[in-house]
Amino acid sequence: MLQGLNHITVAVNDLDESFNFYVNLLGMQPRAKWLQGAYLSIGELWFCLSCDKSIPSQDYTHIAFDISAADFPKLKSQIISADVKQWKRNKSEGDSLYILDPNGHKLELHVGNLADRLESLKVAPYDGLMLY
Repeated sequence: MLQGLNHITVAVNDLDESFNFYVNLLGMQPRAKWLQGAYLSIGELWFCLSCDKSIPSQDYTHIAFDISAADFPKLKSQIISADVKQWKRNKSEGDSLYILDPNGHKLELHVGNLADRLESLKVAPYDGLMLY
């Protein structure tokens, strides 16, 4: 039986550029770095950068990171000031910033949680919605 999320690995073209993005801009904690990769952490999540040819998907698949409402405006401002490309505008409940990492991986910084989202769906349900 699955117990939770173990780790996320993303392919990166330039390890130093990606390390700088995730550590110095997004604030992940560096744990280890070697010629072909790095281990970072965010809360209890293990996040791996692995040198490879990065070919991100063109669909809606993305990684969403949790951020507090208090911290959101400052980080959003820093990211915009760093000219990080945005791939989508937020249309859902809760503040979100949709950005691309240096390799084109789709990321989201989101204020809120599943309980908040489910409550919002009671007011504005998706087409064909079934709540369990």
